Amino acid sequence: EVQLVESGGGLVQAGGSLRLSCAASGFTFDDYAIGWFRQAPGKQREGVSCVSTSDGSTYYFDSVKGRFTISSDNAKNTAYLQMNSLKPEDTAVYYCAARAGSCSTFGPYAMDYWGKGTPVTVSS
Repeated sequence: EVQLVESGGGLVQAGGSLRLSCAASGFTFDDYAIGWFRQAPGKQREGVSCVSTSDGSTYYFDSVKGRFTISSDNAKNTAYLQMNSLKPEDTAVYYCAARAGSCSTFGPYAMDYWGKGTPVTVSS
C-alpha cells in the first residue's frame, strides 16, 4: 500500500521557520519525484517545490524561492521542506505528492500519489 505521511506543520510567527517531512512507503522512492503543494482556505491547490530523488534536482515556484529548501533522503524514503522567513500568506495545508520520473512535469494533475496534508499557520 502506497503511503505518504506529512509531519512538521504547526503555528509559527512571521519570520519563523518550520521543517516539513514526507515519509513515503509502498513504492520505489528513487524512481519518483516528490513535490510539495499547498492549499489555503478558499484557494486552489498550488505547487511549492519539487525534488527529483534520482538526481537531486530541484524546482521552486517563485513565491518561495530563496526562502524554502526541498531535499530528500533516499535512505530514509523521506523528503523535507525547510521553510524559512515564513509569511502570513504561507498559511495553508501543505501536501506532499509523488509522481513517477522527474519534476519535468509538475503540477496537481501530474501526481500519482498524495498525502493527507499537514497544516501550517503563520501569525503576523
